Amino acid sequence: MVSVGGGGDKEGDVEGETGGGGGEGREEKKPASFRSLGVCDQLAEACESLGWKTPTSIQVDAIPHAFKGHDLIGLAQTGSGKTAAFALPILQALLEKPQSLFACVLSPTRELAIQISEQFEALGSGIGVKCAVVVGGIDMMAQSIALARRPHIVVGTPGRLVDHLTNTKGFSLRTIKYLVLDEADRLLNMDFEQEIDEILKVIPKERHTYLFSATMTNKVAKLQRACLKNPVKVEVSSKYSTVDTLKQQYLFIPAKFKDCYLVYLLNELAGSTVMVFTRTCEATRRLALILRNLGLDAIPISGQMSQPKRLGALNKFKAARAGRSGRAISMVCQYDVELYQKIEELIGKKLPMFAAEEEEVLLLLEQVSEAQRLTTIHMREKDSTRKKGKRKGFGDDDDADHPASGGKRFKNQEKGKRPKKKSK
Repeated sequence: MVSVGGGGDKEGDVEGETGGGGGEGREEKKPASFRSLGVCDQLAEACESLGWKTPTSIQVDAIPHAFKGHDLIGLAQTGSGKTAAFALPILQALLEKPQSLFACVLSPTRELAIQISEQFEALGSGIGVKCAVVVGGIDMMAQSIALARRPHIVVGTPGRLVDHLTNTKGFSLRTIKYLVLDEADRLLNMDFEQEIDEILKVIPKERHTYLFSATMTNKVAKLQRACLKNPVKVEVSSKYSTVDTLKQQYLFIPAKFKDCYLVYLLNELAGSTVMVFTRTCEATRRLALILRNLGLDAIPISGQMSQPKRLGALNKFKAARAGRSGRAISMVCQYDVELYQKIEELIGKKLPMFAAEEEEVLLLLEQVSEAQRLTTIHMREKDSTRKKGKRKGFGDDDDADHPASGGKRFKNQEKGKRPKKKSK
């Protein structure tokens, strides 16, 4: 399964899930179990049922301070297990003193908000935890009904949460005991300062506040001073670090054969789930169609898609979770060399090359070129239809579900195998 998404650092970044991994984070002694951190039996059993054998570094550092009642600043990268680092202390406090509207979690994106809610519900399944997700792109009335049921945890994006605080009768956050700002650097980079200020004005001053971020920017430091009291800072990542279980490589390619190299790479990674990051939404649309015309199961996701379609795409694609190992391959063409060298300088290491023989890659050129041609025709027809009156935007189309070629496999080729080299 291949997921194609817009908004990568450069077109052609590929991440493949390569199997399970144990822990992650720094190489240091860790407690043998969640119970040794002070997590109660019910929640420790929930962790075990999710396959979490040992706590990650951010959990080791953050959870004991949270149990002591401290506000927290957690600096940790995506994939470090930080959601559980704030969810477990909140759920344990809820178990001791149950009440509705107990905690509020702010997220920069809709998808992250949904993932956070799912993790709260998974960890709290044995104690009957109820969550409500309030994000844009989904009917406000349905969300208002969910809020009226008085959930324990509210997870949302700042803009939609402010909408409900302003317009949903009977809803308020005056009783919450915990506030979490997850990925605070992204929250502030997306210009949510005004909405966050409005939320801070209507919640209790006596509360516990957890702020988690990948980086400590000036804006995050300012937010910390505004809403945290004598916080404990725990840090398990540098500004440009990645999780230890991620194997990183690069593949140098000629720009004119980029699609061909990608198809070759996907064949090499056959049997793995793969995420491909592109530069633009339109490139996401085009690439998903090319791959589907070649018979690959490709699912697009981009900001131009409606929220139900984005959620549908996510539900079809299962990506690696925290603690899983994986591989990231950056496809670098002649125009990306200077940018790529800057990336290596920032992360402080030289990446190994992913080996690919050009002669083998170009065996796929004929099939890829045909898929490109069919995709171009299909996109032109769709764009022409939109201009005649249909709502503009890829979001509500089924482009990627209806490839122009009918989803043919590679000619004379089983899925996941390259064509044989022609004899001279």
